[in-house]
Amino acid sequence: MLSALPADMAAQSLSLNTISTIAKSDPLIITGAVGTQNTYRYSSAGNGYAQPMSNSVYANLNISVYGISMPFALYFTNDGLDWNFPHLAFRLTPAYRNWRGHFGQSTMAFSPYVMNTSFNGIGLEYNSEKIRAGAFYGILRNAVNDDPTDPFARRPQYKRVGWGFKAGYGSGRNYIDLYLLRAYDRPNSLDESWRRYVSPQENVVVGLRGALAPTRWLSFSGNAAVSVFSTDTEAPKIDSLAKGFNKIMDLRYSSLARFAGDVNVNLSFPGISSSITYRIVQPDYTSLGTYYMANNYHSLGINLNTMLFRKVAISGNFSGQSDNLTNRQMYTTRGYIYSATASTRIGQHFNISAGYNGYTQTQTDGTVAVNDTTRVHRRTSSITVTPSYMTDNELLGHAVFLSFNRTSNKDLNRFATGQSDVTTLAIGANYTMSVKPWSTDFGISLSSQRSKGYKTKYISRIGTFTTGHTFFEENPLNVSGSISVIYNEVERQSKSLNIGGDVTASYTLKQYHVFSASASFYKYGDVNPSKLRSSLDRTDITVSLNYAYTFSLFAIKNKENRGIFKKKWMQRIAKISEGFSE
Repeated sequence: MLSALPADMAAQSLSLNTISTIAKSDPLIITGAVGTQNTYRYSSAGNGYAQPMSNSVYANLNISVYGISMPFALYFTNDGLDWNFPHLAFRLTPAYRNWRGHFGQSTMAFSPYVMNTSFNGIGLEYNSEKIRAGAFYGILRNAVNDDPTDPFARRPQYKRVGWGFKAGYGSGRNYIDLYLLRAYDRPNSLDESWRRYVSPQENVVVGLRGALAPTRWLSFSGNAAVSVFSTDTEAPKIDSLAKGFNKIMDLRYSSLARFAGDVNVNLSFPGISSSITYRIVQPDYTSLGTYYMANNYHSLGINLNTMLFRKVAISGNFSGQSDNLTNRQMYTTRGYIYSATASTRIGQHFNISAGYNGYTQTQTDGTVAVNDTTRVHRRTSSITVTPSYMTDNELLGHAVFLSFNRTSNKDLNRFATGQSDVTTLAIGANYTMSVKPWSTDFGISLSSQRSKGYKTKYISRIGTFTTGHTFFEENPLNVSGSISVIYNEVERQSKSLNIGGDVTASYTLKQYHVFSASASFYKYGDVNPSKLRSSLDRTDITVSLNYAYTFSLFAIKNKENRGIFKKKWMQRIAKISEGFSE
């Protein structure tokens, strides 16, 4: 039985494989696919952006042994030949009752301040209704060791190894969890010529996570982590400090100790809910078990949701963030985000929603006094209204969507000249109709956008008509097409028009063969509608033909699956025989 855990813990407790499913898995299955993709492109503007002919042939073979997949791939293009073979990278997570194992490329749920990457190794977890525990050891990332003389060499990196454990007690809205991660780079994994540019690192992170709900309407939750991080493991050691800690990690003159955490207060009453969140991440906070994490800031956020008259859903958010926690930066930057949305349904077919989003950024003194003429003080605001109407019956389906948006980006510095100010107004309308007896869809969309900046105006208008139809039922043929007109204008600079369309068709034969084709044709160029003169002297043409075939080459089935497998193959052989007889 799975315990009631936080969302990411619950997701992690789900299994891809269990002991029972492994026993029932097929001993050997060999499947694959072959196909080809061929594209022809023509542009009167030249072929600088793409090759005129692009052809590829691929073959994939997958060998599955008791659910463990080992893929092979052969890919040929007119640029060359690429051969990929399995490097024994697999994932297996067998489970028995409350125990779960991890072998290969896998993940385990940790605090977001401690670890959110995958590892390639081994791990073991125990999860009961209230008790949790887990441990792992593996590779967090592989070395990148390209030729130093190659001008396009990738950025070098050391092979990173890590181990960790976690333990927790509780469930639902009351729990506590402890996490530990130890990660380090292996210096010998990188070529000696690269080591002068990149230093190996190591890290120990301890995290604590918990939640408490004293009443039904009040709950608290929080995360906290302390990271000890060495930017260079070749720096001299500090033997006089924390001798006990040196048994886990050597403290060096390159070592940093930093803190990160957040706390949440949640209130929930009938018809209204609210939350308050405070987060702080100290400068240079780093965990080698996470991807990039912003640091040197703290923030406070408030969220409110309610329902008015049981019909109008309203939500509002406000958060403020400030950096330069240690006052060592030249300037301090503060940002404020605020938004409000409302939506309602009128009758059975009409919906309308409206929203406002805003962001204000300010700059104050740090180690240097801010120059008033260059001070950063900006505001971005956006208003959106989107009504819609939908109706449906046995014959026809109709949907109408309208949209209105106004966005303003303004420099609030009193010395600003307005050169970076931009105001944009966008209006759109979309109508779709589905004719069910014909298996056909029609659609029309119109949009207009007008942006005004410093001594410049931009206009864009787009109109598109689309249609699609499905033929046959057993072996469906889907055909769709569109025609569009696009007009762009930069006042006193340029006017352009783009007219064209595309057609796409796909056909599936006996569930194993898929044929598809597409073609597009567009004429475009500079125009001057006021004088009824145009020079659509540029043309783009694209034609693509594709084919794919999937197959089962060999199979040793589990006894329970043999009968089903045999029946499917007999049906397939019968269909092929019918095709030859025709």
